Amino acid sequence: MTNLAMMAFNEMPGGFGLWMFLSIGAVALFVVFIPVTSWIDSQRREREAFYKAETTRRLAESSGEGAKAAIELLREQDRMSQRKKREGLKIGGVVNIAVGVGVMIFLHALVKEEPVYLCGLIPGLIGVALLTYALVLAPKVE
Repeated sequence: MTNLAMMAFNEMPGGFGLWMFLSIGAVALFVVFIPVTSWIDSQRREREAFYKAETTRRLAESSGEGAKAAIELLREQDRMSQRKKREGLKIGGVVNIAVGVGVMIFLHALVKEEPVYLCGLIPGLIGVALLTYALVLAPKVE
């Protein structure tokens, strides 16, 4: 496999240097950059969860009013996360419908003899399903 890649790159001027550059870049991307960024992100999420839990614990331990405030804070955070998920579904549905319409227009202009443009119905109907769930079937946010 390496010999095949080297043959393809040797035909170009500076082929070995280009092959080395791309090889080192691929290793740096997949072996170093992606694991480090995912580790940093998981550390950030863990730290945020710890601070949130610590704040809630301190509020709950403070007094009767603190416990009520902590419970209300948790309920409000739950409502906000539900609202955010629902808005994400709505945006995803609209984007999928737009992609479906765009694909249909593009394929109809590209191939006029066959009804290939109907492939655009796939993302369009996925968008319709997302919007239907977000607007009709999803549990209402209190």
